[in-house]
Amino acid sequence: MIPFNKPAFLGTELEAIRTALVQNGHAAGGGPFGKRCEALLEGLLGQRTLLVTSATHALELGAHLLDLQAGDEVIVPSFTFVSTANAFALRGAKIRFADVDESGNLSLAEVERLRTPRTRCISVVHYAGNSCDLDALLSLAGDIPVLEDAAQAIDASYKGRPLGTLGACGAFSFHETKNIGCGEGGALTLRDTKLIERAEYYRDKGTNRRKFLGGLVDKYTWVDLGSSLVLSDVNAAYLSCQLEQLQAVQARRGHIWSRYAEALAAPLARVGARFIQPPAHNRPNHHLFGVVFARAEQRTAFIAFMRERGVVTPFHYVSLHLSPFGQRFHDGRALPMTETLSGNLVRLPLFYNQTDAQVDEVIGRTTEFLRAL
Repeated sequence: MIPFNKPAFLGTELEAIRTALVQNGHAAGGGPFGKRCEALLEGLLGQRTLLVTSATHALELGAHLLDLQAGDEVIVPSFTFVSTANAFALRGAKIRFADVDESGNLSLAEVERLRTPRTRCISVVHYAGNSCDLDALLSLAGDIPVLEDAAQAIDASYKGRPLGTLGACGAFSFHETKNIGCGEGGALTLRDTKLIERAEYYRDKGTNRRKFLGGLVDKYTWVDLGSSLVLSDVNAAYLSCQLEQLQAVQARRGHIWSRYAEALAAPLARVGARFIQPPAHNRPNHHLFGVVFARAEQRTAFIAFMRERGVVTPFHYVSLHLSPFGQRFHDGRALPMTETLSGNLVRLPLFYNQTDAQVDEVIGRTTEFLRAL
């Protein structure tokens, strides 16, 4: 089988984990590798970044820092993973599901239509490492804070600015399905410096542990609401190796993505299909190669065809506004592009350790299917 994804493996991770456990003797959070990862991320992103246990927790921490209360309205794209909406639902907020554009990113026309005096946050998801027009979004938002779900967007940018750093805060994922990872992990980046201290308290169970360890206070005590979100140094050791080799990972993914694009653009167009392309304002990170078929039954047939030939090609998000839990928030409107992408989009295998022979096989089998349509 050619899997859809394999976690990136560079060959240095096991030695780093051994160092964490044997040489450093520090497996819990807040250790040397955690500090190393935060320094690397801050160098990449240009602002304070906290390493946490997942992007899900980063989003929940962001919602907490923005002081969202029960009944507050939050605009959220329906074409996203459930964590994006859960972060606000857990706060008791009222979710207003918005449609997306052809690239899978938040529709600005929807934001303009859904915004009300009760809107307290806009969540923007950078699908496939791309984004909407963020200057226009921030102008529309005005004083309303924007929380960036940049789970798929490490090392991608908008007009030269790193995605995840334009809103009040941004959440990144280091899950094994992302460009780089450590099995499970995440980060929250903070443009609003007023949020940093509270974020550090919350991550450390509501305590001033960070200040205590830094010698800034003489007591280690409970000072705010909090939870346990610090990433273990074992995971951070794994992640540090991948952050140090990020550009090599990105280059390989970009090569694979470009091969798919060059080989499949014309065959897809002949059958009325297309692939997700980055807008001109983005420098992409080639997180995924998404094919959008003209009809849902074509996608279903393609997934079955490829699986029979040993290639895994999964669909992506199920529309949140049509989900059993999501329907309680929705006003019943159709969200046409969200529903099209949910029904017609499929993803081709794309991972760092993918061989050229595997890429050739995916292209060959995909072309074979398209010729038969």
